[in-house]
Amino acid sequence: MEKEKIVSGLATVWAAKNLVLYEETASTNLDAKKLAAQGAEHGTLVVANMQTSGRGRRGRTWLSPAGESVYMSLLLRPLCEPNQASALTLVMALAVLEAVKELKPQNCGIKWPNDIVMNGKKICGILTEMCMKKTDIDYVVIGVGVNANQSSFAEEIADTATSIFEQSGERVDRAWLICRVMHYFEQAYAEFEKTWDLTGLIELYNRYLLNKDRQVRVLDPKGEYEGVALGINEQGELLV
Repeated sequence: MEKEKIVSGLATVWAAKNLVLYEETASTNLDAKKLAAQGAEHGTLVVANMQTSGRGRRGRTWLSPAGESVYMSLLLRPLCEPNQASALTLVMALAVLEAVKELKPQNCGIKWPNDIVMNGKKICGILTEMCMKKTDIDYVVIGVGVNANQSSFAEEIADTATSIFEQSGERVDRAWLICRVMHYFEQAYAEFEKTWDLTGLIELYNRYLLNKDRQVRVLDPKGEYEGVALGINEQGELLV
């Protein structure tokens, strides 16, 4: 992936921050956390052409073949309370969706809280991790994996995963996609900073929320139950 192209594309939004680009790495989230521990600044963006140990939520493996998709992690040092930082996952989901909609505006949306879905199949995973320093946030790392140009998937996820290429028939310029995601993220983050919650983003998020007004099953520790999803609140919680 061409660093110059990414830097050029980020010129109006994130170029003033640090960009770290790897041809191959174990995990961009791990890299971003190491950089954070070394004092890297808010807004540092780590991008890789390939990951050998990509991770999804609940410890799942995220397949990361070379040259096919977007693997990136953003280091943030937000001045909010720890319980407010979880909403950043939804802020990034909005940014990814708006970038993807520039390529294929139809039949894509968000499955709460942060899965980007096209024609019923997942194209993006987001993993957010936070590190505390006593009672304050030291840093937050948001990892993003977007299936851009993949044409095949492992058997266990073939029925649920897809790529932008599979859905549109056109290959994606990954550097361009990274730049557009960051463009929309900076806009959404600026809105988030005003209140340190999703007050200014609820309407937009609910517009794209595929679960809204649909029957959902809630996995509550006290017992599963079903209901109708009404949208999210200011904290990003799904109202049922």
